[in-house]
Amino acid sequence: MVGVLNDLFTRFDHIAEHRGLEKIKTIGDCYVAAAGLPVVATDHADRAAKMSLDMPVAIQDFNASSQHPLNIRIGISTGAAVAGVIGKSKFVYDLWSDVVNTASRMESHGTAGRIQISDATRQALLQPFSLEHCGVIKFNGKCEMSTWFLNKSDQN
Repeated sequence: MVGVLNDLFTRFDHIAEHRGLEKIKTIGDCYVAAAGLPVVATDHADRAAKMSLDMPVAIQDFNASSQHPLNIRIGISTGAAVAGVIGKSKFVYDLWSDVVNTASRMESHGTAGRIQISDATRQALLQPFSLEHCGVIKFNGKCEMSTWFLNKSDQN
């Protein structure tokens, strides 16, 4: 399993680097990345959207050469966050905020093979993307939220 995740996450690392995102961490089979930090980027939502569109392609490439076919759910949200290292031992760069929790909910309440984004991300997109309204979803511990599926970009 470690070899499978290493192969796949290395592919995601290349995408993150190419699209200008910062890999934050992996937790089990979860890959967490952020756009717009540590350097602010006005096109942060577009960067995250483009990376998320590249990830299913990486999964398809992985599946073509693997005996362990996988699928993926992706969640994206946009907003303010705090990032840094806390403590004096085992330094780990991490990210904290409500937007992190919202992105996690976008993923966990998503559909396999789909990219679910918050309305805040939809509003922050600068370039044209093909979106499909999912409706309003009630997330545990949060108010109702309008969510969208990201289908494709009209640009690379």
